[in-house]
Amino acid sequence: MLLAEIARVSAAVAATSSRSEKTGLLAGLFRAAGPDEAPVAITYLAGRLPQGRVGIGWSVLREAPPPAAAPSLTVRDVDRAVEAFAAVAGKGARAERKRLVDALMGAATAEEQRFLRGLLGGELRQGALDALAVEGLAAAAGAPPEDVRRAVMLGGGSPAAVARELLARGPEALADFRLEVGRPVLPMLARTAKDVDEALDRLGPCAVEEKLDGIRVQVHRDGDGVRIFTRTLEEITERLPELARVARELPAERAVLDGEVIALDGTGRPRPFQEIAGRVGSRLDVAGAALTVPLSPVFFDLLAVDGRDLLALPVTERHAELARLVPEPLRVRRVVVADPADDGARAAARDFAEAVLRRGHEGVVVKALDAPYSAGRRGASWLKVKPVHTLDLVVLAAEWGHGRRTGKLSNLHLGARRPDGSFAMLGKTFKGLTDALLTWQTARLRELAVSDDGFVVRVRPELVVEIAYDGVQRSTRYPEGVTLRFARVVRYREDKRASEADTVEGVRGVRGMQSGG
Repeated sequence: MLLAEIARVSAAVAATSSRSEKTGLLAGLFRAAGPDEAPVAITYLAGRLPQGRVGIGWSVLREAPPPAAAPSLTVRDVDRAVEAFAAVAGKGARAERKRLVDALMGAATAEEQRFLRGLLGGELRQGALDALAVEGLAAAAGAPPEDVRRAVMLGGGSPAAVARELLARGPEALADFRLEVGRPVLPMLARTAKDVDEALDRLGPCAVEEKLDGIRVQVHRDGDGVRIFTRTLEEITERLPELARVARELPAERAVLDGEVIALDGTGRPRPFQEIAGRVGSRLDVAGAALTVPLSPVFFDLLAVDGRDLLALPVTERHAELARLVPEPLRVRRVVVADPADDGARAAARDFAEAVLRRGHEGVVVKALDAPYSAGRRGASWLKVKPVHTLDLVVLAAEWGHGRRTGKLSNLHLGARRPDGSFAMLGKTFKGLTDALLTWQTARLRELAVSDDGFVVRVRPELVVEIAYDGVQRSTRYPEGVTLRFARVVRYREDKRASEADTVEGVRGVRGMQSGG
């Protein structure tokens, strides 16, 4: 398949707002690509490279040779060129990388060059998100979209692996994608409620659980073998030997557990998130956290045990299985509200939430008792309640600082996710940044830079930052007509993907709640 066809579909998908039209365009492309090239095409359309980050920055892409007159580049040509670029190392590497990129760009037409700049520079963000790719795959293969979606979630979260099997073997291939010990699944996520009472009204019979300020972990135990994954499916087993020991002591040969690792001080209160991130080995070690910071696992869900897949079971049954497997000190605290219409039960739920805050935790997660575990979905049956309004936004750019911040990237441009996968700027902030965080932020954003005009450094939209704010208000300065009041940085969340950032629709919903509309 020619790269020109992917570039054409990419432009067409970006130009239409019709979901059905986007799906049709993608389905046609996947049918033409077939099982060998469709996985690469899907990855390219989502703005990613199969090889991951390979270090092709804006300085390499800034000056391209003249474009080719006619298309000749194939998908395989591009894939091989990126592989070659990623393999370059040692003396003369910079010149060789520039030569390889120029050779690739010189073989591309003007339209293909535009597509490649976005793809290689990490700025390609259009409507071909993974969710749309799932629908396109389903249409291309004549499979139910919900079956394809489930296969993707249980197959590590990437449509590419599912595409290869589905297009080669048809819908029956989806049955091979099931929960397997050792292969991570995307975690179930929660939506937001403004308070406990609203959550009870929306869910009915439910459990109210602590919301811990730690690192989400998925633990896979198979005999003496243990593998531990983050919410983004990065394996961190070697960094958490104490958690692996705990998993081996559980009375089951095979299990998949969902939980958090947290750090507690001498009084039993949680230590700052930054210290936990540093202990786990994240780039977020801005406070110089020692690797000896002790971590405590706390489990809140069980996805499989001794050959049984529990995903479809309701919360009540999964928790009963969890309680049989995991001792109480290692389980999240919770209170069950069997009848939200009972004033005493509602009062108990509110008291529980207040006690959680007094212990220093973030808030609570309220879970419908009849809810299955929807891997990879931000379902309506889990609702998080936090007293401080925060949003997870994506850094789009940063401005060089002045005065004592000279030489540091300071004022952040903040973006929320649009339905088509692009990001809309909601405002700026330089508040809440410590000197240590400024230093880390400057180094990290320079790694992601795609341009620098001396005032503003624009970056690939990959870095998620948690922002506290006092409200959402109308604004004609920003493209979606809303902005945040008194925004300030809480922390960076490198444990989250940009695709998990809050949406423009969600921000508008917050404004509606605040205005009573």
